Amino acid sequence: MFKIILSISLASLISISLMLICTIISKTSIMDREKMSPFECGFDPKSSARTPFSLQFFLIAILFLIFDIEIAIILPSIIILNSSNIMSWILTMSVFIIILVLGLYYEWKNGMLEWAI
Repeated sequence: MFKIILSISLASLISISLMLICTIISKTSIMDREKMSPFECGFDPKSSARTPFSLQFFLIAILFLIFDIEIAIILPSIIILNSSNIMSWILTMSVFIIILVLGLYYEWKNGMLEWAI
């Protein structure tokens, strides 16, 4: 029992040592003001925080989140297909996709997807 604990402790110590050495070796030594400043979606972090925000950027970010959630819902439903009623599954997925397409059509018709103002 003691040999097992000793070997696990030794393996952990070696792993931690190797990770620390790799971190120290791969670390860049040149740190200037630009590299140390945070990057905020293309905005200059040293400018005023009260600058106007692009509405198109916000809408594209929201669309990305909506379709990202859509993929997270549709992919597991494909696995459920084998163990559920096929008509119920088709009806549920059709309603879900129709709602998403209608929302995209609404945004497209109102000009929310156009970059040029």
